[in-house]
Amino acid sequence: MKNRLTEGKILPVLIKLALPIMGTSFVQMAYNMTDMIYIGRLGSSAVAGVGTAGFFTWLAMAFILISRIGAEIGISQSIGKNDIKLAKKYANNTLILNIILGLIYGAFLIIFRNQLIGFFNLENNNVVDMAIEYLIIVAIGINFYFINPVFTGIYNGTGDSKTPFRFNVVGLAANMILDPAFIFGIGPIPALGVRGAAIATVFAQVVVTMLFIISAKRSALLRGFSFKSLDMKNMKSIFKYGVPVAMQNGLFCIFAMIIARIVSGWGEVPVAVQKVGSQIESISWMTAGGFQTAISTFVGQNYGAGKWDRITKGYKMGIFSVSILGVFATILLIFGASPIFAFFIPEEGTLPYGVAYLRILGVSQLFMCIEIATAGAFNGIGKTLPPSLVSTIFTGLRIPMALILSSPNILGLNGVWWSISITSIIKGVVLISWFIIHLKSQNYKITKEAELTLNSL
Repeated sequence: MKNRLTEGKILPVLIKLALPIMGTSFVQMAYNMTDMIYIGRLGSSAVAGVGTAGFFTWLAMAFILISRIGAEIGISQSIGKNDIKLAKKYANNTLILNIILGLIYGAFLIIFRNQLIGFFNLENNNVVDMAIEYLIIVAIGINFYFINPVFTGIYNGTGDSKTPFRFNVVGLAANMILDPAFIFGIGPIPALGVRGAAIATVFAQVVVTMLFIISAKRSALLRGFSFKSLDMKNMKSIFKYGVPVAMQNGLFCIFAMIIARIVSGWGEVPVAVQKVGSQIESISWMTAGGFQTAISTFVGQNYGAGKWDRITKGYKMGIFSVSILGVFATILLIFGASPIFAFFIPEEGTLPYGVAYLRILGVSQLFMCIEIATAGAFNGIGKTLPPSLVSTIFTGLRIPMALILSSPNILGLNGVWWSISITSIIKGVVLISWFIIHLKSQNYKITKEAELTLNSL
């Protein structure tokens, strides 16, 4: 297998790797936005129902990331060391772990569906019913939702980001065709509303999974996959890499659920605003997430090869790129808030809430992008704990901050949005500072080791 990231000009290599990953991120975002565009036509209640159930597909990412991060880090570092046998072990064991976790999580969602939706204390029974219906259908097909990101992580770890992009584009096309057909009905297909959106999403994920399985038969890492390949030593390494990131994502989702419960005190409209607003905002954070994966893979391969100079240069170029993205997102969300939000929910009573959300969150876009990219650099060197700590601590602070700032005599509902934006700024500043300090200490260590080697000669 050709090692493509430890040699040559850094910026072209990084961009070549990042663009398909960003494309895949945009495809994932488009999945969600397609649902929101069509569901938004059913009204705020439907959006609130799907948005509430959607927290549990988001929570699923915490379990998915154990395998995906393990695959990206383990495979990229193994390839950097030219150890293809070890890379194959990571590919096989991450898939085994992912399938097991998907089955357990799907059963959990179905068994405890009423209690899970009941957590949000929604007063509208119609919203509750739609949320439960959506959750059950998605839970039935959750294994397809689980396995596609891990296949993507395996390919990304090898430096092949184009294959996952192509497959996810096909899935998006299927979703865009099936969504209106199942939601509003066409020909013999009845109008299924929220249930139709869930069915369309599951079908689209099935399509992507089938494409990955066909491709896996030709892959050096995935050919001959078997549950007999289970290796507990390798599994331990996967958990070491993936658990900190998974816990971070899981706690992030739980904190967001608590914030959503706080928001629900203002009624179903702010709940819908948070769901749609976060999808719009995902333009920046999912794009930055593409760079995060590219940086992680680039750093991982060069870390395996012991090339710290390329790691430093690659990180700087990655930060420069996401900074441009962050500034653009800020301008877009602040100055284009009204027409952008109206495209998703055209209701006049909802629009002012949506505009306020986008403008407040727009302030923090640059810092959020920096945090995400820096987390990728930490992941690449196998140190997943620092970004997880920073994210968990400061995201957790959103809850007391939201309760304080949302008081009627302070900012009201907007105080909740400001708690999110302020903590994003803090996370970006803290994490980039931490990584710069780590780079300087590592460069100092390398310099001292070189000096001692020369002295010994």
